[in-house]
Amino acid sequence: MTTIYKICEQASWREAERAGSFRGSAVDTRDGFIHFSTAAQLAETAARHFAQQTDLLLVAVDTDLLGDAPGAALKWEKSRGGDLFPHLYGALPFTAVRWAQPLPDEVGGRRELPELEP
Repeated sequence: MTTIYKICEQASWREAERAGSFRGSAVDTRDGFIHFSTAAQLAETAARHFAQQTDLLLVAVDTDLLGDAPGAALKWEKSRGGDLFPHLYGALPFTAVRWAQPLPDEVGGRRELPELEP
């Protein structure tokens, strides 16, 4: 099992829960896929793309459970510095979500991340 992570606004996640599917943020929609990070990539993703943002949620996704998602495909594609990042083409099925928890706000320009599984 591989776990990948999504940072999103709590309000958009709650709306997705009501709607029955998560199709990503405005940036995800613009890019045509849902952006994820590995545990090793998450701190830089948070600092680079979510600095000074509040009311965020961290979502852990089991990649093994994405294979059964109709119309969704997980691809590992080169991005920052040539690193391979997980991108989901299609909606995220809630059945693949291991957990979702509030992401602490930054304190003094640093954000504490929970202990993550690779």
